[in-house]
Amino acid sequence: MADHTVPALTMHHGLTIPQFGLGTYKVPPEEAQRVVEDGAEVGYRHFDTAQMYQNEKEVGLGLAASGLAREDYFLTTKLNNSNHLPDDARRSFDQSLTDLGVDYVDLFLIHWPLPTLYNGDFVSTWKVLEEFYADGRARSIGVSNFLEHHLQELFDHCDTVPMINQVESHPYLPMRELHEFHGQHAILTQAWSPLARGNLVDDKTLTRIGQQYDKTASQVALRWAIQRGDIVFPKSMQKQRMIENLSIFDFELSDADMATIFTLDMGENGRTGSHPNTMDRI
Repeated sequence: MADHTVPALTMHHGLTIPQFGLGTYKVPPEEAQRVVEDGAEVGYRHFDTAQMYQNEKEVGLGLAASGLAREDYFLTTKLNNSNHLPDDARRSFDQSLTDLGVDYVDLFLIHWPLPTLYNGDFVSTWKVLEEFYADGRARSIGVSNFLEHHLQELFDHCDTVPMINQVESHPYLPMRELHEFHGQHAILTQAWSPLARGNLVDDKTLTRIGQQYDKTASQVALRWAIQRGDIVFPKSMQKQRMIENLSIFDFELSDADMATIFTLDMGENGRTGSHPNTMDRI
């Protein structure tokens, strides 16, 4: 499927971001270059990594080997939890650019707010990201796993509203109130684990809806996220699965189907990852 079929969303500062990308969480370094090359070959133009994933260098090698011009792909990485202190953030960002083999990233995120580990001082960390944005080495900046009260801290003490908040979001955990809060502040939502770490692939409701469109439960879940306005980047290490995940732009869920999928909401019982208020691991 050609990459031009993937829609782009516009962030509040005017830069666009492809709404669909390839995640590299838990892609081992020894596989990451191949995975990125395969993704580029089948049409992905948005790639998501992180310092925590320990595969930035290999992701960069994959992008270099893909033959894509730098301006033709969107690249995201994230600040590791151990690098929140300002000087550590600056040093590690420089290292990320070196490892990725690029002069700039399209998006740089604070990976977790770490509310107690640093006494809630993600504000000083965010001000360092504002430096990266000001000097052009991060074309966009944002956060990951922030809730409303974390975001409000930034609004109260910083100059730049995050362009993106990357959070766990899927039919079992749709995070509707947070999505509404994002909308009120022109923040785009990126949904990590859009398939609930594989828990959705056999869901009976999604399977039944998919039969109407000759699509899998996974494709239905991804299409639901796209139609509600989320940016998604499912991880896969298999080229055929990458193609399958990308093949969601030739159908549209009805309003009734969208409403039915929202009924799968399990609240906090649907969460597959850590809660942002308690996750303080380095």
